[in-house]
Amino acid sequence: MPSVDAAGTELYYERSGKGEPLLLIQGMSATHATWGRPFLEDLERSFECTVFDNRGMGLSGAAEIPFTTADMAADTAALLDALELQSAHVVGISMGGMIAQELALAHPERIRTLTLGATYCGGPESSLMAPEDMQMLGTAMSSGERSEVHRAMWEINLSPGFRADDSRYAAFVEMAEAFRAPLPVIVQQMRACGAHDTSERLPQIVLPTLVVHGDADRLLGHGNGREIAALIPGARLETLAGIGHMFWWEQPQRAAELIREHALGSSLPLTLNT
Repeated sequence: MPSVDAAGTELYYERSGKGEPLLLIQGMSATHATWGRPFLEDLERSFECTVFDNRGMGLSGAAEIPFTTADMAADTAALLDALELQSAHVVGISMGGMIAQELALAHPERIRTLTLGATYCGGPESSLMAPEDMQMLGTAMSSGERSEVHRAMWEINLSPGFRADDSRYAAFVEMAEAFRAPLPVIVQQMRACGAHDTSERLPQIVLPTLVVHGDADRLLGHGNGREIAALIPGARLETLAGIGHMFWWEQPQRAAELIREHALGSSLPLTLNT
């Protein structure tokens, strides 16, 4: 199994496809399997894709707790070093988008283009999950019943339109069960997300940036995408009508198309507005 020592953290990764390097950063409770084959197969036609498991998740090594989104961004920079990638197009979704924000702020020279999907920047204008959804998820997790956790995540992450076809649920559960997701690590990821705040620093990001957000996102509402796009100079917001948090799962071809058009069409750095 391919893994690297990323600044003391063993990170499992997979590389596939041909083209310019594309690094994909996953979110809370997710592993490399959470991208889904339809989405990755589409991207592999245009990019050399690198996916990996964040510290403590999936096939990566144990996580030292506590940790922050900035710590995970340092892991990601160390992964780029270990793979001898001076720079890459970077896609971060949900918590992965928070990690990507910290990476862009700490190491802008490592990022060719930035795509932030269904994510959050903190600050007074941003919002996390609604209290009732947080309670539903917390109840499911404390029950100790994996089937209850899967159903709660299915409801919170996917739109009503997508969930109307319940035959899709089996593939969701298969993905969720594929690799380990230790509860203590997930709890710390939740704390890291709650403490994340780049809102005052985002205007420092001078990179070609695409923000993608579904307007039926219950986990991190669409207003978060609007806020991030407004704070990053020159960023473009792509709103997916009727789509939930896991937009790349609901619309894999459309999501891949947006990333491809943004990454391969953005060859020049942006400049700050004056």
